Amino acid sequence: MLILLLKVCCMNFLKYPLLPFSLLYSGITCTRNWLYDAQVLESSSFRVPVICIGNLTVGGTGKTPHVEYLVQVLAKKQVAILSRGYKRQTTGFVLADETATAATIGDEPFQYYLKFFGVTVAVCEDRVKGINKLLQIKPHLEVVLLDDAYQHRPVKAGLNILITDYYRLFYQDYVLPAGRLRENRFGAKRADVILVSKCPEGLPEKDQTEITNQIKKYCKPDTPVYFTTYRYLKPVAFGKEIGFTKQIVLITGIAQPGPLLQYLKENGFEVVKHFSFPDHHRYKPEDLTEIINFAALKARDGLCFLTTQKDWTKLNSLEFRNQVKELPFFYLPIKVAFLAGQEAFNALITKEAN
Repeated sequence: MLILLLKVCCMNFLKYPLLPFSLLYSGITCTRNWLYDAQVLESSSFRVPVICIGNLTVGGTGKTPHVEYLVQVLAKKQVAILSRGYKRQTTGFVLADETATAATIGDEPFQYYLKFFGVTVAVCEDRVKGINKLLQIKPHLEVVLLDDAYQHRPVKAGLNILITDYYRLFYQDYVLPAGRLRENRFGAKRADVILVSKCPEGLPEKDQTEITNQIKKYCKPDTPVYFTTYRYLKPVAFGKEIGFTKQIVLITGIAQPGPLLQYLKENGFEVVKHFSFPDHHRYKPEDLTEIINFAALKARDGLCFLTTQKDWTKLNSLEFRNQVKELPFFYLPIKVAFLAGQEAFNALITKEAN
């Protein structure tokens, strides 16, 4: 308990000197938002519905599984997903096709492309240009999902979905660099829907009410707030074919591995080793060599290698396939589930897309 208290005090002490810089950054973003709200700076609308999914916090709120959820809700529509393609090795507009890789379009867009046959996936830093290009190439599109574009004000979305992580609620955070917010908490006023992601499955209603009341201090009074959780599915093999066991080497390149580690602990997994890489990590041959050397050192019967679906898109590439096939590699799919209000949320999305 004393160690935890010291850590909290140390974090707060380090935060205080950065607050003037946070105020400056907050002032810049507030001014920019005011210019868009006052229509001094132009926002573009389009002939098809545009639904934006984003956050106030830097990284790791769970946007990708929620984008996938929206695709499933809109299964009867001609859907396109447009991302910027964070950390890709290309620039400009790129349409995902059979030549696409995580390197050319980014790991999350590549995951969408692999997962959803018939859904158009593209990347472009300039979302206005990207949407126009999509409508030119795919004139029959019925809805565009903008991935991670909450701060991209040049596009006037018909519906803005703001996601906040249960473990890092935006109203408890500060603007960069003292905290992890991309803009002031009152940026939540632009949200038409707010999702609290990664909630514990049995989150009590009184806790949901308290969180909702705190959120309502920063958003429009009529903005609905929903609570979602992750459901982990059966591990999928992509390496050496053996039966899956719960003795695992965990490999992650995600912003917040905490909820996954908690799930593994609660469900009887033994994490023999966790190779934890930064979010959007671009795997290198030496990374695989380190993992393989660890496996050889352990030489343990029944040891499996578990990763996330996002990391699978990179570890399963041609570059590493010969190494991966020598070990029992699995990835763990996840899906979004609502604690309550799923039908109301789905109806809201369906209405916007019509």
